[in-house]
Amino acid sequence: MAVSTPAPTYFKVDPSTAGAVTGVVHFNGPLPPRKLIDMSNDPACVEAHHGKAYDESLIVHKGAVANAFIYIQKGLEGKTFEAPATPVTIEQSGCWFRPRVFGIQTGQVLKVVNSDPVTHNIHPMAQINREWNHSQGPGDAPLIRRFLKPEVMIQVKCNIHSWMHAFIGAVDNPYYAVTTEDGTFSIADLPAGTYTLAIWQEKLGTQTQQIIVTPHSTTRADFTFKGK
Repeated sequence: MAVSTPAPTYFKVDPSTAGAVTGVVHFNGPLPPRKLIDMSNDPACVEAHHGKAYDESLIVHKGAVANAFIYIQKGLEGKTFEAPATPVTIEQSGCWFRPRVFGIQTGQVLKVVNSDPVTHNIHPMAQINREWNHSQGPGDAPLIRRFLKPEVMIQVKCNIHSWMHAFIGAVDNPYYAVTTEDGTFSIADLPAGTYTLAIWQEKLGTQTQQIIVTPHSTTRADFTFKGK
């Protein structure tokens, strides 16, 4: 006799008791020189990129760090969140991954699009989730994938074009963000409580800090990385 599995009970946020956290990620110290990416071994990529390509592993503008991944590392234990119905898209455009850094909820659809006139091979090198790689030619249909377990971060590469990199933060809740060009981030509708807020940046490493979120309030949480 088959045993039915009960449907999960998803946590629903009560907006009347929720708060938010915002902040800025700063950088102090000397910056390494910008590194020019050589795409000359694939002329189609040179043409598709429309201009010079520079390494984006560390983007700092006016002392603020872009493309840092921020997420709630601890404090949501015991709560199960339903995966959003809207897919997250990563696009291969100009022989570049866009976006370079992004978050996705476990179980949420990842849609992989190739907008280039060349073939790519997208390869998320997961350690906790299943690792996979798949060739995607010009005009091919989008690839549809999911990550079922939390994993921060999953490095992505193209097996054909060695300069193409992206990073995926797979988390089991909707409380994450990626810093914008001005280094800012915001996480809204967070249940009141005490949390460990974590940050990851591919060149600068990780940091954490404890925060307390109270209803109808915005908690400030800034981070500072120091250059060597």
